[in-house]
Amino acid sequence: MTRIRRGYIARRRRTKIRLFVSSFRGAHSRLTRTITQQKIRALVSAHRDRDKQKRNFRRLWITRINAVIRDNRVSYSYSRLINDLYKRRLLLNRKILAQIAISNRNCLHMISNEIIKIK
Repeated sequence: MTRIRRGYIARRRRTKIRLFVSSFRGAHSRLTRTITQQKIRALVSAHRDRDKQKRNFRRLWITRINAVIRDNRVSYSYSRLINDLYKRRLLLNRKILAQIAISNRNCLHMISNEIIKIK
């Protein structure tokens, strides 16, 4: 019986996976079975951490806004500021408010004072 030459499809698939994990350490970048496991694990972690990153940034923005707001007044807090913004229908999201808080504290104090005056 003559020898049958295998196709290139499986080799091409494995090469593509090897390129994905080429920067991993040890057997995670050398052994085919381990490579596929590590690729799946890496993609799962990336998918999970994209959501986690959004949560972490939101927490950071809230912390920054709260710190600056509490500097201005004793009894004023982040939750009251957000509640007042919603009542006045001011469309400033937390990311923008945090950037204002870092770059220009006086501007955020002015915004909060204007909201309180309208009450």
